Amino acid sequence: MISNPPSPADAVAARAVADAVIGNVETVLQGKTDEIRLALSCLLAGGHLLIQDVPGTGKTSLAKALAASVGGVAHRIQFTPDLLPGDITGTSVWDRRSSEFEFRPGPVFANVVVADEINRASPKTQSALLEVMEEGQVTVDGRGRPVPVPFLVVATQNPIDLEGTYRLPEAQMDRFLMRISLGFPDLAVEEEILTGRSRSALPEVRPVVSLEQVIWVQRIVSVIHVAPEIARYVALVAAATRRHEALRLGVSTRGSLALVRAAQAHAACAGRHYVVPDDVQATAAAVLTHRLVLTAQAEVRGRDGDAILAEVLEAVAVPVPA
Repeated sequence: MISNPPSPADAVAARAVADAVIGNVETVLQGKTDEIRLALSCLLAGGHLLIQDVPGTGKTSLAKALAASVGGVAHRIQFTPDLLPGDITGTSVWDRRSSEFEFRPGPVFANVVVADEINRASPKTQSALLEVMEEGQVTVDGRGRPVPVPFLVVATQNPIDLEGTYRLPEAQMDRFLMRISLGFPDLAVEEEILTGRSRSALPEVRPVVSLEQVIWVQRIVSVIHVAPEIARYVALVAAATRRHEALRLGVSTRGSLALVRAAQAHAACAGRHYVVPDDVQATAAAVLTHRLVLTAQAEVRGRDGDAILAEVLEAVAVPVPA
């Protein structure tokens, strides 16, 4: 039984689950603890993750290692221009023996779905993920079919090579709770990779927690205490983005709710049963920057969402404990 808010003992147990997963994924992706914690927080918050970075930085490795660490069913979909919506959701096929249509589920019916290079598929195919990412079900032939729980879509895309790609529309970007980048490893880690001494030599990743444990932590996350001062802090950050002169569109109320959920998950990973301002600040860039729409003037000047959000966070007063 989970209390509301959870007990300190529940929070400690949740952290043990998080530490096990983070440590396991680090055997594949060394030196990226913060990014791994954000990816895990996304799963525990019940959201979906977009990893945007140049080739060769470990995007797919992170997604596959996270999927393997939590057990359950994991499917990988390589998005290509000729991929069709039915290739993702599944189709109904005529069964001659029963003289009925039989539904054959697509790869989206899994606990973790790795959508590799999602921006290489057509907008029609990309939209096949909209319903399932929002509602946890797929509608085929007028019938809703729920996907397994927990359910996480980890999509990857390359922001540099834009030839033959289709930009994700704002409606689909908003389906992702977080967007992160991994970046290149530091010099010491890359030296170990090149000399073959690094743990990043892609060992076989085995499950370290069960799906039941993940679901339990998700319930913990949903009832982690958010003080009125923290809620007001999030609201002030969102309001500041809506007034910023470089932004055509600031953070919506849905974005504010997403930031609170992410902060709750980050608190759980730290073993706390309450949210502190550091949780908000640690997750703000991953949750909010892909929801900001810059003005044409700001884009011409080379500004980006990360720098603008940093200005906003610096300008908004951080709540101080009474």
